[in-house]
Amino acid sequence: MSDEIQQGPGSAGAGDSVERLRGLYEQWRGAGGAYGRAVAKNPERESAFRSTSGFEFSELAGPWTGSLGAADMRPDSVGASLDSPSSGHTDIGKAGQDPPLQYEAQLGFPGEYPFTRGVQPNMYRGRFWTMRQYAGFSTAEETNARYHFLLKSGQTGLSVAFDLPTQMGYDSSHSVALGEVGKVGVAIDTVEDMRTLFKGIQLADVTTSMTINAPAVILLLMYQLVGEEQGAKPAQLGGTIQNDILKEYMARGTYIFPPAPSMRLTVDSFRYCSEVMPEWNMISISGYHIREAGCSAAQEIAFTLADGIEYAQQALDAGLDVDAFAGRLSFFFNAHNNFLEEVAKFRAARRLWARIMRERFKAKSPRSWMLRFHTQTAGSMLTAQQPHNNIVRTALQALASVLGGTQSLHTNGFDEALALPTEQAAEIALRTQQIIAHESGVCDTVDPLGGSWYLEDLTDKLEAAALDYIRKIDDMGGMLAAVERGYPQAEIQQQAYDWQRAVETGRRVIVGVNKFANPDEKPVPVNRDNAAEAAQKQKLAQYLERRDSSSTAVTERNAALSKLGELAASSARFGFCEAILDCLRSGATEGEIVTSMESVWGRHRPAM
Repeated sequence: MSDEIQQGPGSAGAGDSVERLRGLYEQWRGAGGAYGRAVAKNPERESAFRSTSGFEFSELAGPWTGSLGAADMRPDSVGASLDSPSSGHTDIGKAGQDPPLQYEAQLGFPGEYPFTRGVQPNMYRGRFWTMRQYAGFSTAEETNARYHFLLKSGQTGLSVAFDLPTQMGYDSSHSVALGEVGKVGVAIDTVEDMRTLFKGIQLADVTTSMTINAPAVILLLMYQLVGEEQGAKPAQLGGTIQNDILKEYMARGTYIFPPAPSMRLTVDSFRYCSEVMPEWNMISISGYHIREAGCSAAQEIAFTLADGIEYAQQALDAGLDVDAFAGRLSFFFNAHNNFLEEVAKFRAARRLWARIMRERFKAKSPRSWMLRFHTQTAGSMLTAQQPHNNIVRTALQALASVLGGTQSLHTNGFDEALALPTEQAAEIALRTQQIIAHESGVCDTVDPLGGSWYLEDLTDKLEAAALDYIRKIDDMGGMLAAVERGYPQAEIQQQAYDWQRAVETGRRVIVGVNKFANPDEKPVPVNRDNAAEAAQKQKLAQYLERRDSSSTAVTERNAALSKLGELAASSARFGFCEAILDCLRSGATEGEIVTSMESVWGRHRPAM
């Protein structure tokens, strides 16, 4: 297939198209094809997948299956297409001008460009997605106990939730941290805290996702040091740091530095991970929080991928090769309430990113074209009223994630609209994923909804709408310029306002809130820990007293922090990760490291 989007077989008859696609399917599943190679390397979970009625599921259904009889599966196609990459723009084809569904160009085969049907040839027939429950609260000791509980319950990956002071670069003893220590996540001030967080867990044997952005490199390097203490080499450590600073300015708000210096840290983390930690995903480009702030599905695709374009361009401008880092870019999406739109959203995002990376950035490696993503069910859709209804919401959202081809998944606890989840809520959330995996049958064939007239049309419409937004952002000079101008923020705010007005007027029904309410409902027990702050502050004070007992150690630490400040004041593009690592080795806290850079760059204050 050429670099240009294919326009299909022209006047070829439907029967000819079916036979041709059947031949391509046989090539794909044969010993030399993507599916055949994948199965030969890693055998599937079952030798044969069967329904309760005894029917054997094929690995992939398509126009060649049974008696469908035609490759032309719908009357027309939105047909999103891309401009010449030299223009720096991504453009849209016009609806109704394309011939009927072009299977190769629009769908293709799993594990092959454009990856609409999945990034792996056999998807969950090989292995299930990573069940990665997001957890962190109180102190490192408390969270460590929760990790051991989740791993014992069958969780297959770890995900760290940090408290707000950690996310904002403040030590727990800082006056700004008052009342927030350990509340929405775990407090991590030092390498010692990180060591406690993973006590009894071999980091070389698990993958860990860390939801941390502005100070992401600091927490990553703490993790590296703990891994080294356990005997693991940095190259053996696998996981993801969120590290997506652009969406903080438009949706989430846990930024520290202004946008430009923040991007210096992000780009340097790309370089460092490529060189030192090649199994680590150096960023999780996050639509999740953009959706939580109120955007639509199309906006979630657009703003997330526009962020990805900006990061890729910044890395290229810094001299990095696209194929050196693009294969380790990962994404993070929301699973919202509209079931089929969410399935279509994931498929549209996957196809669009493949086209952007291959056509706009000229990436050569197929791995660079793949959009690999984590999904979390929608926290903003959880209700404090009738909270057990959230179990059903979460199950539907999780199922949409799986049918959309996610690589890992977090399911929310039913009580998270009220507090951090109890152990019972966390277990039910994990069991929801396990039931989908082991009991539903949706994992026994790849992309089971692919080819639905409605779903494919919706996939195209979402892709076209997202491309329209990306074109507007390109015209502004890219996502960094658009964020500084306030464009995505305004779009999100308007969409959020429209949603809320629809709820308040009753046009949008929220069960148990504006319809089917129960005035006599009884409260559920929630997880609250008000003692964590005092304990963490005492622990930090004891650490600082031990650390500062040696004048030589104090001198070495001050020198390391000064060197980091000098680097921040220079025009250097790289070297921040090594300088921060030196600070951590000398015993510096997260807050001290942030202060060293803040003294040069200042703290970001949004324009009002």
